[in-house]
Amino acid sequence: TMSLREHALSLFRGAVGTVCPAPMLKRALKLQRDGCPQLLVEGQAFPVKRDLYLVGFGKAVLGMAAAAEEILGDHLTRGIINVPLGIQESLQRAGMEEMLLKPHSKIQVIEGAKNNLPDEEALKGAAAILELAKGLTADDLLLVLISGRGGSALLPAPIPPIILKEKEKLTKMLASRGAAIQELNIVRKTLSMLKGGGLAQLAHPARVVSLILSDVIGDPLDIIASGPTAPSSHSVQDCVQILTKYNLLHDLPKSVEMVLSSSPTKPTAPENYAHVSNIILGSNTLALEEAKRQAEGLGYAALVLSAAVQGEVGHVATLYCQLIQLVCLGFASLGKGSLSDELRRNLLQLAAELHIPALDLDKFLQALRGLGPVRPVCILAGGETTVQLQGTGKGGRNQELALRVGLGLHKAQATEASSPQRRCEILFLSGGTDGQDGPTEAAGAFCTPGLVAEALQEGLDVEAFLRNNDSYTFFRQFQGGHHLLVTGLTGTNVMDIQAILIRAM
Repeated sequence: TMSLREHALSLFRGAVGTVCPAPMLKRALKLQRDGCPQLLVEGQAFPVKRDLYLVGFGKAVLGMAAAAEEILGDHLTRGIINVPLGIQESLQRAGMEEMLLKPHSKIQVIEGAKNNLPDEEALKGAAAILELAKGLTADDLLLVLISGRGGSALLPAPIPPIILKEKEKLTKMLASRGAAIQELNIVRKTLSMLKGGGLAQLAHPARVVSLILSDVIGDPLDIIASGPTAPSSHSVQDCVQILTKYNLLHDLPKSVEMVLSSSPTKPTAPENYAHVSNIILGSNTLALEEAKRQAEGLGYAALVLSAAVQGEVGHVATLYCQLIQLVCLGFASLGKGSLSDELRRNLLQLAAELHIPALDLDKFLQALRGLGPVRPVCILAGGETTVQLQGTGKGGRNQELALRVGLGLHKAQATEASSPQRRCEILFLSGGTDGQDGPTEAAGAFCTPGLVAEALQEGLDVEAFLRNNDSYTFFRQFQGGHHLLVTGLTGTNVMDIQAILIRAM
């Protein structure tokens, strides 16, 4: 029989594979050539009356563009994509030729946004995209490829007379005063020509079809890459309110004052977006659905907890540890006692504190209760946790989450000699779908309940590594790095995926 580790790896790879640019585009995008050519996207038809153009921006867009050009063939007139600096070389080195454009491609590639910060190169690319969009007619079709990760930094086009340096300085000042990412995005969008629906408005009256790879919890169209083709739900007043809140209203450059005073007070009405179709092709939800399908194929009773798990990594680890204990109680036919009632109460309390959107934990726990002790159980989840840095170590949120779950399982086992956990085989995996967790070459890590005890025998103190946020160094040193999840670059990104696998021994 395959080990739990092999199963978990196979589920993770299947989930990532389903949101990789080429398979994702080939499933969703077709070109019907007979008669008047039509672009078919997930069942919707868009006639290609005259010229078909393509623009794109973000980390995964190169692979999306390569697949799109293959599908569109000669019907593509011209394209421009803005991608992160060095990505072509990285993909070449990784042997991922299928994600690169063919020689003599009609798509121009501009690399910019070093370290995910807007720069002169990104500005050049954004200006080229802006010019292309402005020149379109009612008979043209514009295909927009959007990859959430890095999409915003690759589309800087401040409204004149604002220059990039001024906009960046303002963003930095807001960040240093504690502004949340949502607030930063509202200010950026208000001062941008392309974000907040600007690209769609500039391309009018052409038909605009956006294919989106989401890296944001809940897939809100106006937030992914700052929503260049979606109506913004914010107005200039919202921007002014944020600048007031952080005492910046009286320190603004003249150019920003000018733009704010001359901007329309209301956001563009949704009916002005009748020429736009925004279609989410890839998301954490889709990746989890594929993992669930594969888990069921391997004989597991599989449940998806949520595609929107967020919050501090320590709290999320506690949530997963308590879920594991609850499943183990069920396996030991103890799922109806006072201990399991207490666990349920704790879980409901924790979930409420984490504010996981649209999670009905009560319903989930009922489904868990109904599984029975016969089949192995697979619980899947996704989203993006946060780590509060206290140390100077090296790691990423997925490796730290796996290490914290390992520690939690160890403590639960140590407190009860007859712990039901001892009668179960348990494996936890957490990985980033882009193949990179923090500044490391690992995508994430695996853990088991025996991890901490085995580490102690090797002279490794898990709690000391955690205090220094040094999960990567721990996993590197422990059992020769066997517990690291290393996939290499995947060319996609839909946040993180977690899998809990449990079977009775």
